[in-house]
Amino acid sequence: MSTSYQQQHKAGDLHFLKRLNRSAILELVRRTPGLTRADIATQAQLTKATVGAGVQSLLHQGWLREGELQKSSGGRPGRALHLNEERHVLFGAEVGVHGLRLVACTLSGRVLESHHEHIVPTTPEATAELLAELLQRLMRPHLNGNRRCLGLGVALPGPIAPGKPVLRLAPNLGWRDIRFLDLLRPHLSRLEGTWLMDNEAKAAAFGELYFRTGNIPESLMYVSAGTGIGSGMVEGSHLPLVARGIQGLAGEIGHTVLQPGGLYCHCGNRGCAETLVSGWSIRAALGIAEEEDLIEALLPRLNEPDVQVTLRRAGEALGILLLNLHHTQNPSEIVLGGSLTQLGAPLLDPALDYFKANQSRLLGTTQQVPLRVIQDSTFVAARGAASQVLASIIHGPSDLD
Repeated sequence: MSTSYQQQHKAGDLHFLKRLNRSAILELVRRTPGLTRADIATQAQLTKATVGAGVQSLLHQGWLREGELQKSSGGRPGRALHLNEERHVLFGAEVGVHGLRLVACTLSGRVLESHHEHIVPTTPEATAELLAELLQRLMRPHLNGNRRCLGLGVALPGPIAPGKPVLRLAPNLGWRDIRFLDLLRPHLSRLEGTWLMDNEAKAAAFGELYFRTGNIPESLMYVSAGTGIGSGMVEGSHLPLVARGIQGLAGEIGHTVLQPGGLYCHCGNRGCAETLVSGWSIRAALGIAEEEDLIEALLPRLNEPDVQVTLRRAGEALGILLLNLHHTQNPSEIVLGGSLTQLGAPLLDPALDYFKANQSRLLGTTQQVPLRVIQDSTFVAARGAASQVLASIIHGPSDLD
């Protein structure tokens, strides 16, 4: 999925200009809820008449709602404007190696309903059929009233071909060159709106930045520590741009080599980061079967010496990865998520201690890059995929109707 939505238009196209103005108005209200028409005119550098017409159209179409009277920067009191949380619904799903995660959410990213289904790795076809069945159950109560479905975003555990809806490789599933949306569509033929797919860490990063309001960082790096290890980098607050690389491999940090000549990775190389810190490497080291939930299996065993040694070593490797990302990408903020964060201090303390002790050595500055840990990131990637649907609509070529 590309987040560069280019609109084809002719110079002087009034319909395009109106569409562009409505998009700008909606984006401003989305990022800063409570703005008045006068505030928008000032910030967007549009005439009051243009803003008034655009706001009226967005109110009529159910994108915005009016709130309380408040003083605007223009002087006269005006009505605060907010996203309308009652009219539209976004759906997102993540296909993980050991689970399917689904969300229904509003324009602001508020989750209306979620579902997590534990699965054992299987074929793309069987996974698509099960996901469709779960999505139909999730969607049913949200499409019977006045809500309109804007679409579905799907996050997948591997690099996506730039510009094509093709999962190039999911090494921990053994999937290669899969058009997953094509497998899903026959089971969800009545689902309206935009369909898209992306790598799970990139989707998570996009959502963490795009659904942010108020203090929005210039750039954000999301690190996903689960069955595999991945990351996603996004920049810009208006329409965040996702770093992808020519083959979609940007952010595949789990397959950077930390130990030359080390253990074989699922990708075929030796000494990849995932051989040191990943859900599958921890399973292998501690003899935990694929059928077992890794976190549930480990939490009662955290005081066992072999578990502590394994998690400490994994945490140290994770700390090295975080430092490498800080030096090579230098984001404004790093967010650490994924199922492994639920293991808590035995894994996280060595990682965070290493990062904190070493992140300022290169420049010798006291300015610290904030690193935030999400203790329960079960639905972060699915929610992020839903946010990409919203962004594609707001910034895309179609009318906001």
